[in-house]
Order: sequence, then structure tokens, then C-alpha cells
Amino acid sequence: MTKYFFIVGESSGDLHASNLIKELLKIDKKSSFTGFGGDKMEGAGLKLTKHFREMAFMGFWEVFKNAFSIYKNFRQAKSELLENKTDILVLVDYPGFNLPMAAFAKKHNIKVVYYITPQVWAWKENRVHKLKKYTDLLLPILPFENDFFSKHNVKSTFVGHPLLDALDQIKSHTIEAEKPIIALLPGSRKQEIITSLPIMMSIVDSFENYQFVIAGAPSIPIEYYRTITKNSYLPILSNQTHALLKESKAAIVTSGTATLEAAILGAPQVVCYKTSPISYWIGKQLVKVKFIALVNLILNKEVVKELIQGEFNKERLKDELHNILDGAKKREIQKDYTEMMLKLGEKGASKRAAQAIFSLKL
Repeated sequence: MTKYFFIVGESSGDLHASNLIKELLKIDKKSSFTGFGGDKMEGAGLKLTKHFREMAFMGFWEVFKNAFSIYKNFRQAKSELLENKTDILVLVDYPGFNLPMAAFAKKHNIKVVYYITPQVWAWKENRVHKLKKYTDLLLPILPFENDFFSKHNVKSTFVGHPLLDALDQIKSHTIEAEKPIIALLPGSRKQEIITSLPIMMSIVDSFENYQFVIAGAPSIPIEYYRTITKNSYLPILSNQTHALLKESKAAIVTSGTATLEAAILGAPQVVCYKTSPISYWIGKQLVKVKFIALVNLILNKEVVKELIQGEFNKERLKDELHNILDGAKKREIQKDYTEMMLKLGEKGASKRAAQAIFSLKL
């Protein structure tokens, strides 16, 4: 029996890891899965020992404040990795936690797979040497990542983007609304939501001909959103983000994987990001890419507008939303989305990743 241990730190990783587990079970029937993840992974067959909502710390200052909790998570992961006599450790994104775990696993002769590799092309490029030293198999999902790793003489296997499969599985249904929908995606972590959602909501009265709907993250209870929305009873759809985006005329999206989800589903969007001043200042010194939205990075141009830190305010957001609701701008964005889809590769990423991992075992 092959014993796999997974470590995932947020909701999109939970989705992609769950599909990977399903594909692994098809070709490696005598296998077991344990680890840190979420509800979707548990539903696919993972013995869940730590939920990602207990690990979702984002930003330099936030990580510093929660250092003791992070230390305890490391200790638990290392202990379980050895107690379970793990054969293969599968790491999904979440590099601040997962790279040290890769080093630990390698020290104990456990094979290490990194699926959805860290964005070393954006910052901390020196991490590429750690990936080469501590992993047995790198499975990047963005088209330009393979070229980056090749430039550094690091072998990797581009499998395509798993979102193409995950979003293809969305059941088509109409979300009831009297007006055209604008989706609000304030993030999947509480600290993102409490920062972004009030700014997003501030423009609602300026678009009376539209229905704004909040996309609720699966790990966040609706009651939490209501502490922020207060007397503004905007609809909240929990765990239905993809269906919501599919039905929306436009979206306001906190930077992250959701920006790519919106693009694949064809929703014109404004991308927003705001964090603590300390975290932002440190990030500015380290990050070396021109954009934060994945669609912009993939095409290396501004396809969708990014409102970052001070620019993420009521007036700018209102202006940019008006802009993307305009027919000409909308057509321009849709054309760029089509170009982006051609670069993402073919469907079947989860299956290709599973086959590569199974080959590693042989």
C-alpha cells in the first residue's frame, strides 16, 4: 500500500488536491491518504488531521503574530509524517510552510512531490535551489513556469492548469436574481474579507440596475460576513463561487486564484488587493513582477485593472467597474481571455499529475 501525505493551506489547493486524490485512486488503488487539507479532500478520501482554516495566515505581519500557532502546525505535520510511515509527501502551493516540510521529508528519505509549485518567478527566486534539492518531482501548472525552471536547470513536468477540469464540472443552473449580477469575491481568509468587503460594498448604491452577490468562502460561516455587512443584506452564496461567476456580468475579485477562475469563466473583473502597511512595504521590496492578477501575468500585459493598496478605494473601484461594464471594454477583455485559455494547456491536469506521481513510485 502506498501511503500519501498531503499538505494544503487554502481552499483552491483543497479543490485541486481533491481531484488529484480521485485520479490517484484510479491508478493506485492500494493507497491511503492522510494530511492537512479541507472538506473536498476529506470527501475524496483523505484522513483529515488539520483543516486549512487553522493555517490561513497571510502577510508578513500576520505570520509574525501567529508564529506560535505555525510552530505547533509544523510539529504536528512532522510527527504525523513519520508516524504514518509516509511513502510520498505531496505538497500543494503554500510555500512558507511546505518548503521546510520538503526539507524535513527529504532528510527522512520520503519522496517529495510539489504540485502547484511556489511562485519563485515572482519573488524569493533563491527558493528554486531548495526545490531542486528537496523535491523528487515538480509539477507546475502555469505555462511560463516550465521555462523558468529550465533556465535554472531544474527538471519539471508541466501538467496544465487543474482549473480547466474543475470549472468544466460546474453544473449549469440559473441563480435567481431580478437584475444582472455583479459578484463580490472578498477572499477566502478572514483578514482579507474584513479589509476588502467594506470597500467593495461601498459602491453598491452607485449601480442600482445590478444585483451584487457576495461569494462566501467554504471555510467562513455566513454569520462572519453579516458582522461586516450589518444592515446591508446583500445575498451571500457560500461555496458556489464558480456558479456565481458563470452567471455574473462582472466581478470584483481579491487577488489570488479566484482571478484566474473569473477569467476562465468569462467574467470581466476588477482585481483588488490590500494588506497591512508593514506587509505591503516588505512585499514591495521583494516582489519583482509587474502584475498580481494571474491573467495579466500569463499574457504579460494589463488585461484586467489591478487596484492595489491605496488605489483600492470607493471612487477608483466605481470608475473601473463602470469601465468593464462598457461593451467595448468587455469585448476587449473577452478577447484576451480567449488568448489566455490557449496558453493554459489542455484539460486533464489532475490525471497527468497523478500519472507522473505514480511513475515516481515505480
